Amino acid sequence: MEQIREKLFELQDKKYQEFHSKLCPNVEDIIGVRIPSLRKLAKQIAKENPREYLEKTPKEYYEERMLQGFVIGYMKAELEEKLAYLDKFVPIIDNWAVCDCCTSTYKFTNKYPEEMWNYIQKYLSSNQEFELRFAIIMLMDYYLTTEYIDQVLEIYDSIHHEGYYVKMGVAWAISMAYVKFPQKTMRLLQNNHLDNFTYNKALQKMIESYQIDKETKQILKEMKRR
Repeated sequence: MEQIREKLFELQDKKYQEFHSKLCPNVEDIIGVRIPSLRKLAKQIAKENPREYLEKTPKEYYEERMLQGFVIGYMKAELEEKLAYLDKFVPIIDNWAVCDCCTSTYKFTNKYPEEMWNYIQKYLSSNQEFELRFAIIMLMDYYLTTEYIDQVLEIYDSIHHEGYYVKMGVAWAISMAYVKFPQKTMRLLQNNHLDNFTYNKALQKMIESYQIDKETKQILKEMKRR
């Protein structure tokens, strides 16, 4: 464990630390290691001694929490074991970056869509900001599909939480849903229970998207709530 921490400080980039700290204003324990370097280290740990690392790893630094999440995604293990580690990991997520980078690593979800769908449900009912964001982003990453889109949009419409990163997560997810399922998502936008902040942020993200045409963007601008 000490060797891995030493490695993190060897990989430290002071300029990146300063830059990334501005993106995560409430996180004060960032060493400053770039994500590609963290992923490379996590893959090495996942190959050599993932269980020992997950059981003993300290979580003092942002990068150590990120590594833990990455290792769960990269390690070879049965789904039941991965979920047991996720049960310990998800509650320690304390910022959007650890949440979003790690969810994008859980591609084993594609192999077990039904099991992971059921697993995510408990976090959708959490009142903890980043547990709920974990569920929101997992749905965005893996369930914007023909089979699940109607359920996912219904879930997003039903989320009511005052956390900033919950609201921003829902807004981002709805904008991504629009890219894949424009008609279904437009129906949601025309008749929904979203608070004004989340609704307008979703429209803003769609208007800023390079994947949506100018004509649609003009319509979206006119849909903003004043």
